[in-house]
Amino acid sequence: MEKLLIVDDDIGIQKQLKWSLADYEVVLADSRQSTIAAVRRHEPKVVTLDLGLPPDAANASEGLAALKEILEIAPHTKVIVITGNDDRTNALKAIEMGAYDFYQKPVDSDIINVIVSRAFSLSTIESDNRSMKSVAGCESGIIGSSESIDRLRVMVQRIAPTEITALLLGESGTGKEVTAKAIHSVSNRSKSPFVAINCASIPENLLESELFGFEKGAFTGAHKTTLGKIECAQGGTLFLDEIGDMPYQLQAKLLRFLQEKVIERLGGRKEIPVDVRVVCATNQNLEEMVANKTFREDLFYRITEITLNIPPLRDRDEDVLILANFFLQQYAAEYKRNVKSFANDAMYGLKSHRWPGNIRELQNKVKSAVIMSTTNQVTAFDLGFFDKENAEYELSLNLRTVREQAETIAIQKAYALTEGNMSKASELLGITRPTLYSLIEKYGIAINV
Repeated sequence: MEKLLIVDDDIGIQKQLKWSLADYEVVLADSRQSTIAAVRRHEPKVVTLDLGLPPDAANASEGLAALKEILEIAPHTKVIVITGNDDRTNALKAIEMGAYDFYQKPVDSDIINVIVSRAFSLSTIESDNRSMKSVAGCESGIIGSSESIDRLRVMVQRIAPTEITALLLGESGTGKEVTAKAIHSVSNRSKSPFVAINCASIPENLLESELFGFEKGAFTGAHKTTLGKIECAQGGTLFLDEIGDMPYQLQAKLLRFLQEKVIERLGGRKEIPVDVRVVCATNQNLEEMVANKTFREDLFYRITEITLNIPPLRDRDEDVLILANFFLQQYAAEYKRNVKSFANDAMYGLKSHRWPGNIRELQNKVKSAVIMSTTNQVTAFDLGFFDKENAEYELSLNLRTVREQAETIAIQKAYALTEGNMSKASELLGITRPTLYSLIEKYGIAINV
């Protein structure tokens, strides 16, 4: 049984809560000191905390202090604050400090069971995600636990110590450069430079000088000898992204470099030996380009000594939340935001979205949401899902289905607009809070209540 810590100095309420929450292994505490001791000893995932604790039971000072200490000791604990009907201010303050939710007395066993049950469910999901993230490739940068990503990591480990030229295939935003960096980082060249160049982003007339460099006076504006990307990668790895966009005429010069390991700068006559490992990538079909005479056949076979396919994010359902949590922690630290997790509606949106922009789209959405979030949880509203997702609902002519869909959308919007405050959400919807909880349970709405 899951351990639940109930903190209240009223023996009657202790008994009522213990009876209402009989599905859990209940631990009791009645003061800040006994609460902290219980947290250290039992490590409960969920705590119900009455803010009015002795010696200041008439106010919330001891309860808020206990909340602060709990989250310092065990920051992933879901703390449900229990307050009196007239103590909304302190309840909201507790939410700002990191409490999971608040509940106002008198205790209703059905409602408190729903809140506690969802708190345990969210705690389990977050714990699983953290565990997966710790073993899901953060060291290499290839993050995920799906079978296709596991295979990719194995291939990277096998080819990295060799000098084989690899071609990475995948849609835009799938992480081709991350994979190239992973190959470099576990290779014998890891202490030397990793140099990347996007062949599609540089004008055709400049790409040659960017790659091979130029001598002083080679052309108008060449005021000094300049090393190209190939020489800058000496001893390390050169990543040629979107190689399918390389001009046909330049492909012959690249092929000579790959075969002979020498280059000539523009305007120069001296052959310069270069020791560089090359990794290429593209989202184009190079075989078709060879057939259409837009990509050299000899270069194609030279760069495809081994091919690694990087799957799109839509084929990696189990990796979406792992990646999202990784980015959330990264950007929360970078922008110094007190954002710790995703609300249930956000996780539902993350898993339901098709991600046409792949990992890059996910990364941008999470980054924006972390910056825009006003609570310690990212909601679906923060991620910008509502307007887009509502357009995807297919309304049936069955009135019951239409009503259910409409009520579900309205509840999700109200929840997001009130930043998870169930009392405000119920007021916005024009219903009582118990009715709101009943509808959430009835429709199985995936929000953090």
